Formats: sequence, C-alpha cells, structure tokens
Amino acid sequence: MRNFALIDYLPILLMFGVAAGFASGNILLSQFVGQRKQTRTKLMPYECGKDPVGSARERFSVKFYLIAMIFILFDIELIFLMPWAVVFKQLAAISSSMRTLVYVEMMLFVVLLLVGYIYVVKKGLFDWNERARQEAEAEARALRLIESKAVPASRRAA
Repeated sequence: MRNFALIDYLPILLMFGVAAGFASGNILLSQFVGQRKQTRTKLMPYECGKDPVGSARERFSVKFYLIAMIFILFDIELIFLMPWAVVFKQLAAISSSMRTLVYVEMMLFVVLLLVGYIYVVKKGLFDWNERARQEAEAEARALRLIESKAVPASRRAA
C-alpha cells in the first residue's frame, strides 16, 4: 500500500481555490462594472414565478405544485440516467444480450418520461399566459372567500 502524501490532494485544493476565485471575482466585477440604477422592479422580492402581492399566508395555485413535482420527476430521471451512462460500457462488455437488455430498459424509461412530458404539455401545464394567470388569481380569490366564510366573525377581528 502507498504511503499517505498530502501533495496528492493539491489538485483538489487548487480546484477549490479556482472556484472561490471565480465566484469572488465575478461578485467584485459586478460591483465595479454593474449598473446601480434601482427600480421598483429590481427592489421587489422574487417569489419563484409568483407575483409577491398580498399576504404571505396566501395559498398557491395547484399549478405551482404540479410544476414542482414535474421538476422533481425530471431530476430523478437525471439521477437514474447518469449512473446508467457511466456503467453502460461495462455492462455492454459482459455480453451482447446484456447490452441490448440494458439499452432497451433505459429507452423504455425515457419513453415513459417522454409520454408524461407530452401529457403535461397537452394539459397546458407550462402555459403561463395571461389566461392562466387570471385563472390562478380567480382560484386564489375563491379560496380566500371560502376561508373568510369558514372563520367565525369573532376570530376574524383578532
């Protein structure tokens, strides 16, 4: 077994140094070169695609949660796809039938995800035009109205 040498970790330390230098360099460069014009839009907090108006306790549209679930779904796809791509060559070296089996299994997985993606597009989940925004606002108003009727008048005053 080889002896431990701290010099073997120098490339990792160098990579961290370059990453930290790049990050701090970009921040400093933006401070020196960037525009300082502060507008109302720039000062407004960013709330993940939802206009930051009203109460912080406001309910989100169902569409917001569906987008989050789809994001997680495609993250999981990548989590499965990356290790498969890394070991595919080793699995293919075992035998021709193994190569075919592993490839067909992954393509089946990708096709199932593609079918889900097409379904989502056809349902209009990614359609964030004015009509969708109006529907989401109408849904939020309806939920607020239901909540205000559900809370007794004595508790609303508090």
